[in-house]
Amino acid sequence: MSGTRRVAARAVAALAALLVALLAGKPAAAAGPAAPDPAGPSPLTGIAGAAPDRPALVVKIDNAPAARPQSGLNQADVVYEELVEGRLTRFAAVFHSQDSTPVGPVRSARSTDIAIASPLHRPLFAYSGANAVFQDEVRRAPLVDVGYHAAPDRYEREPSRHAPYNLFSRTPALFQLAPRGSVAGQAPAGAGMAATDRVSARWATRVDWQWDPAVGEWRRSQDGRPHVDAAGRAIAPANVVVEFVTYRDTGLRDRSGAAVPEAELTGEGDAWILTGGALIPAHWSKPSAEAVTRFVDGAGADVRLAPGRTWVELAPPGTVTHSP
Repeated sequence: MSGTRRVAARAVAALAALLVALLAGKPAAAAGPAAPDPAGPSPLTGIAGAAPDRPALVVKIDNAPAARPQSGLNQADVVYEELVEGRLTRFAAVFHSQDSTPVGPVRSARSTDIAIASPLHRPLFAYSGANAVFQDEVRRAPLVDVGYHAAPDRYEREPSRHAPYNLFSRTPALFQLAPRGSVAGQAPAGAGMAATDRVSARWATRVDWQWDPAVGEWRRSQDGRPHVDAAGRAIAPANVVVEFVTYRDTGLRDRSGAAVPEAELTGEGDAWILTGGALIPAHWSKPSAEAVTRFVDGAGADVRLAPGRTWVELAPPGTVTHSP
């Protein structure tokens, strides 16, 4: 193994890639849950001194061309990109260690979000609405509804944008709705690596991830242009997880008649873990909606990530390639 590869291997050993480490929250004891140590590492990023005493907050953020640039993607600890109808994607942004004012544009829920949010130890869930079927799923899911219809005073319309791409909120205002005593769960306490500096996805939207060794981040481009937030900052997490999943037709249609898909996040499949300028082939497994997704390498060991923010691409098989 070269010196560069050895450095990368040491770098990726810092944080267990059970990405939603809040997921490991256990039911509170009779005396009440133990709060995270604020001096300790963030359970989602592994960054020291970033463990606030609060639950996770999942915000649905639009990714249609008219919704860009978005606010909050660089403040979220973990961002999931999921396929929706019309060959578009949306984001489920998980906030815990940082805030974003504003955050959005906030859009509607999909059934895929339930499997994303369910393991997060009763997270807050912010969204603009849902059809009757998905709304019923939200009501039955192990989460706290802080969506637009549940808390309209926590949302506002941005006059410089047009509907439906103009609904925004603020994470501090949403965190105020956390039930008393709710806190984040505790984090549970590599392998064959291939050097790579570029990964490309061709599914709903064209996405490219380019490794920047100067800053140790993966810079995201979308539809051939750098993806930046509303402040002009590049979208560049420390880690990218490509979780290959199949999508099923829910049988529902949007207003245009397009089929509404749902990612099958329970079961198992292949994954690529991009971290430290390298690609780790992995296998993911998730036995139930409430279970933590586990990522293991070819030797069966849990894959570990570098400290920092993580993006998860819920991509159909065969849609992603990488360059050596």
